[in-house]
Amino acid sequence: MCSKRKETTKRSASRNIRFIQTAQSVVKSIHLNPYSCKFSKKTYTQHQLLVLVLFKDFRNQHYREFIEDVADMVHVQELLDLPIIPHFTTLQKFLCRIKSLHLRLIFRKTVNLFYSSDDSSRITALDSSGFTSGYCSHYFSERTGKIRKHFLKTTISVDTDNQVITGFVASNSRVHDTRHAAKLLRQCHNIRKSDCYVMDKGYDSEAIHRLIREDLHANSVIPVRSWKNDSSGGTYRKEMARQFNNTVYPRRQIVETKFSVMKRKFSGDLKARIFLIQMKEITGKMIVCNLHRHLQFLIMEVFYRAKISSLKGNYNYIYSLNHMPIRV
Repeated sequence: MCSKRKETTKRSASRNIRFIQTAQSVVKSIHLNPYSCKFSKKTYTQHQLLVLVLFKDFRNQHYREFIEDVADMVHVQELLDLPIIPHFTTLQKFLCRIKSLHLRLIFRKTVNLFYSSDDSSRITALDSSGFTSGYCSHYFSERTGKIRKHFLKTTISVDTDNQVITGFVASNSRVHDTRHAAKLLRQCHNIRKSDCYVMDKGYDSEAIHRLIREDLHANSVIPVRSWKNDSSGGTYRKEMARQFNNTVYPRRQIVETKFSVMKRKFSGDLKARIFLIQMKEITGKMIVCNLHRHLQFLIMEVFYRAKISSLKGNYNYIYSLNHMPIRV
């Protein structure tokens, strides 16, 4: 039992170190000023605080619990060069203070980790889900009669090959899927162009088809909604009804898998109450999700490299045995 615990501790420690190293390199690449103003106490840099905020989301912890754990992580303190452990309110105030533009730039840098400059994604899938912003328990909700919680509707675009989030849009109210799609399609196409966009029936609209085909110069695969077996309306919708691509459309399930992974690993609840801070929390989750996917790619690369080298060694050993001279 002790050996298993030690192995688990070592794995978690190495995972934490790899995440912090990757987060540091991404945060430093956006040329963020070390301090927010000239009157700052200069105890911590903005790079240190931002990496800590992302690390908190990566560990899926509250501020108090996270700071208590960081106090026991000597390697993390050495990597971040922390003079003293910050108070948990320092991270809270920093998240309120940092500009959303910086977080957006970091998100864009995480997308670029998976591509070279001229690469484009083959198939991009879009879907929406909600991030809840309530602390009340289910028992309290039933007792007060307010079972429905408030949530921020969030739509993301996912490259189905690399399973990386290429764009996201969130709103404080329940809006139709097509209103999110028009903004998100332009956003993710500017970040990383795609050859085909796949969506479910909620995004069925002639305007969405026209935007993808004529403005973005890509293909669209969206099932046609029908009312009483009548699906007329629009040139592209009629084309979808006649020639629907059943081979590409199942790739849309990957975006649902991405939402599931995000909420299981990094939580689907928001701690803030102000919409602007909630948007920053959602951006942080998207950044952490992409960094987590990048670390998975690195682990797979190291694993397969070690496996290939071991196979080469076995082949050389077998070759030497087969060609070894026989002494009489």
